[in-house]
Amino acid sequence: MMKQIMNSKMPDTQITTPNGAPIDGKKITKDEVLTLLRRQILTMELKPGDALDETSLAQRYGLSRTPMREVLRQLSGEGYTQIREHKGAIVSPMDHQSMRQFFLSAPMIYAAVSRLAAQSATSPQIKVLADLQNQFKDAVQHQSVEGMVYYNDRFHHQIGVMAHNPYLMPSLQRLLIDHARIGQTFWVKKDAPQQDDQPLDKITRASQHHDAFIEAFDAGDEDEAVRLTLEHWTLSSHYMHLYIHPTPLEFDIKP
Repeated sequence: MMKQIMNSKMPDTQITTPNGAPIDGKKITKDEVLTLLRRQILTMELKPGDALDETSLAQRYGLSRTPMREVLRQLSGEGYTQIREHKGAIVSPMDHQSMRQFFLSAPMIYAAVSRLAAQSATSPQIKVLADLQNQFKDAVQHQSVEGMVYYNDRFHHQIGVMAHNPYLMPSLQRLLIDHARIGQTFWVKKDAPQQDDQPLDKITRASQHHDAFIEAFDAGDEDEAVRLTLEHWTLSSHYMHLYIHPTPLEFDIKP
């Protein structure tokens, strides 16, 4: 079953970001604006704390102010933005306290979501997960950092959908936003980590984990899904720490 899923034909995976004009001269719908803003936030094109002016965005995307306001409210409900009284919307900030809470809670929530997904996933949902993995692989092949960030986020979001848990899903969504933002260093080519004394690129390892996730969910193997989750977290968290605590700049102290 999974071989057939993984070899299914995929739609075009190119990611585009508007530069002030409707894409291909077509009017952009509210749902398309939602997707574009989510991508821009996840990939840090819109940085934490950036102001989101409702009027300017409405003009940029050719929407009236009412649907644009609805977009910003939905993004706020999902954790991408914050709406401040009388001050408008901003991209959700990242501060010391939020980062501390992220690293404390992420492994626990990710593991719980994976266990529930292994229990509850349906065949159509696993097919969606496999499709997202194919799009992720396409982004890796084309060395699209934006594509890898976005489709990795969508892959793990789909695991949350498969878990069928309305209590965990909001927490997962919020974690994935910051995971994408502070994990930017992961998708940049650096020295490859080692596994069994053989060099293996970290992005290749992440993609292999994705394939193994799909097999575990298809088999309903809860323990394997949790094991993979923790291994996947260990791989990515190392590079997230590099983002927060980069190597200091070199300097000379002369006597």
